[in-house]
Amino acid sequence: QVQLVESGGGLVQAGGSLRLSCAASGRSFRSSAMGWFRQAPGKEREFVAVILWTGGTLYYSDSVKGRFTISRDNAKNTVYLQMNSLKPEDTAVYYCAAQPSGSLYKDYAYWGQGTQVTVAS
Repeated sequence: QVQLVESGGGLVQAGGSLRLSCAASGRSFRSSAMGWFRQAPGKEREFVAVILWTGGTLYYSDSVKGRFTISRDNAKNTVYLQMNSLKPEDTAVYYCAAQPSGSLYKDYAYWGQGTQVTVAS
């Protein structure tokens, strides 16, 4: 059974940093793109970042570009999201996803359960 488990969320002051991790089990995703998404209360889930299987191609939403960094360790079947200069508007549940089934920016076969990030002003 494939599982994606996020960790690293929490409460942080504006301007602070957090590092999210997403550990995959049940199969290897070393040849798959992996992404991060988020959903704030009352809003639709939105794309944050994606990293292709080679690790050399990265895409970010405009709202996080320059502040967030996605990376992966294929040996550990894990993807990370380093979040710096956090803002209150970054508050959301963050989800990782693996194996695109359509658009890289929204369609994935596997999703984690999410981890809460709260940024206090």
